[in-house]
Amino acid sequence: MNQTSPLPVSPTSTVEADRNEDYRPQIHFSPNEKWMNDPNGMFYLDGEYHLFFQHNPDASVWGPMHWGHAVSKDLVHWEERPIALYPDEQGTIFSGSAVVDWNNSSGLGSDNNPPIVALYTYHNAEMEKQGRIDYQTQALAYSLDKGQTWQKYTGNPVIENPGIKDFRDPKVMWHEPTQKWLMVLAQKDHIGFYSSDNLIDWSLESTFGEEIGSHGGVWECPELLLMPVEGTNESRYVLLVSISPGGPNGGSATQYFVGDFDGKTFVLDADWETELAPTVAKFPTGKVFDDFENGVNQWRAEGSAFSSAPTNGGHTNQPPPTGYTGVSLINSFADEDRATGSLTSQSFTITEKFINFRIGGGHHPDKVGIQLIVDGEVVKSETGLNRETLHHASWDVSEWMGEPALLRIIDKEAGSWGHTYIDDIVFANEPAENRLEPAIWLDHGTDNYAGVTFFNTPNSNESRHVFMGWMSNWLYANEVPTNKWRSAMTLPRALKLLNTPKGLRVQSQLVEELDSLVEATEQATSLAPGETISLSSLDSSGRMSALRYSFKVDAELASPVLVGFENDQGEFVDIEIDHKRSVVSLDRSQSGKVGFNEQFSSVQEGTLTTINTQYSVSIVIDRSSLELFIDDGTTVMTSLIFPASVYDTMSVKTDSQPLKQVSVERLGSIWSAK
Repeated sequence: MNQTSPLPVSPTSTVEADRNEDYRPQIHFSPNEKWMNDPNGMFYLDGEYHLFFQHNPDASVWGPMHWGHAVSKDLVHWEERPIALYPDEQGTIFSGSAVVDWNNSSGLGSDNNPPIVALYTYHNAEMEKQGRIDYQTQALAYSLDKGQTWQKYTGNPVIENPGIKDFRDPKVMWHEPTQKWLMVLAQKDHIGFYSSDNLIDWSLESTFGEEIGSHGGVWECPELLLMPVEGTNESRYVLLVSISPGGPNGGSATQYFVGDFDGKTFVLDADWETELAPTVAKFPTGKVFDDFENGVNQWRAEGSAFSSAPTNGGHTNQPPPTGYTGVSLINSFADEDRATGSLTSQSFTITEKFINFRIGGGHHPDKVGIQLIVDGEVVKSETGLNRETLHHASWDVSEWMGEPALLRIIDKEAGSWGHTYIDDIVFANEPAENRLEPAIWLDHGTDNYAGVTFFNTPNSNESRHVFMGWMSNWLYANEVPTNKWRSAMTLPRALKLLNTPKGLRVQSQLVEELDSLVEATEQATSLAPGETISLSSLDSSGRMSALRYSFKVDAELASPVLVGFENDQGEFVDIEIDHKRSVVSLDRSQSGKVGFNEQFSSVQEGTLTTINTQYSVSIVIDRSSLELFIDDGTTVMTSLIFPASVYDTMSVKTDSQPLKQVSVERLGSIWSAK
């Protein structure tokens, strides 16, 4: 079956140029120009959704952070407003949140005109360059005109840095049982809970996460939500925590935890405590190539980064590294990260199956870390995780047994996190293993990060937990092939908590407001293997816009679902849903432009969770994104793509089960409707 709707009358050449560049998403919010990342300060008031976002107004790459601003009455059409918060002498404006102080607890407004209060992180780059670790503090700004203009609090910062390098991203909620404001704050590799009566004076109540969850990178952008368990009279607290790197498919991702909170302490549900229990790390004994306790005589140094190697702990003005053994290690934090250079070992013969070592420092693939060189070629490489703690790493080198090789420790990065730590290089017959830290992920794709929900007042007519995330990944965010602007937000999603066969899980459902964009539909009762369905992506204005594909799956059939989405240029994405193995995978290796980053085209895999024997699948494809929702969003994958045109055809693969109740809808551009 091949069904195609006629093209609209308006030729594409007459379409207005506003937000119509190559790859510009047509149903997602993106800034008119320049850089955007994390959503910030989201709140709902008087029928308007306010979205603030990390913004560099001077370039299309990350830079000095401001708060951009956009508003919407329907979560679909957005109007960009002037920049809300600018950097000042205390620093640039990192992520944070905003609340409607409806009872004027802060005293910054009045009973008749309560303020909007924003809590955000100051990032002092000058202090960072000096090697200090207390360069992030929490500050306050307020608005008396519903978020249009802002005044910074004269007593900033409201929370000083206690000596933690990564100390940021305050998210505030109202805690009804204690009648207090509650802040969750990212503190390196855990979360701090703070309380306040007035949004100005904050007290640390407790911390969570030091020994649970994934710690493959820095913890960021937390949020605590009180959510009813669907179909019951119970509620649980859900703690969202973004992490980068360390995601299930590399780079950035968001994990979450379910438990209870009494106003002071977050306690993980017992089932979750069991499911997330970590396992012990292992570092096998073997032939020690170098532990750096007796200098670096067998290494040749170039540049200045390793001129004082080995190092006794940290350099001056450096947070001391941890996770190494003995007294000395390799540490390239020379000249406060500005130094570059390399250490190259003497030649050796590979005689064991594995090369194990400890590594930490910056996450800059092929710029910072260690490399294995065989026959003049780099065959293995490893970098850090933007952490001052060394972790275990292991290379399987069995295919080069008996061959001569070199090791090279490199530091080619002079910017932030431009240093590496290396210790205990050991040749062994077993691989080193890190402490395994299970995690539950909000989205299994690579491109949904730092998401939070809109704040609602207790008496608001908006009762949903409406979530939006930054649709990118720090692995390649600065490199994606857009120029005038860079980055978009995910489509808004309503978060729900429900019981599944795997336990309590968060469901991410597309908000129903998206249905207002539907302007054309093709349907089929079923699609058999080998059949296709198509619909032109040219909307009523002549713009190439987004498509939403939907179908039903029979979970009682043994065969998986194998579908492809393609355009006339031969570009495609393949998706496999295997409910018997509880696995879903997405292959974007032939999706269009992929060469801007070597990690972009890797196949993504996620854990499939379903609650029904027949479940729905929905895929929304815009010009540069694909969002996959399985069983009403019980499993979600969000992925960037950069094809020459929108994938206007879905095909069912030969080995797939047939699809039922198939439809494809065209969603008109939100920019052409202005």
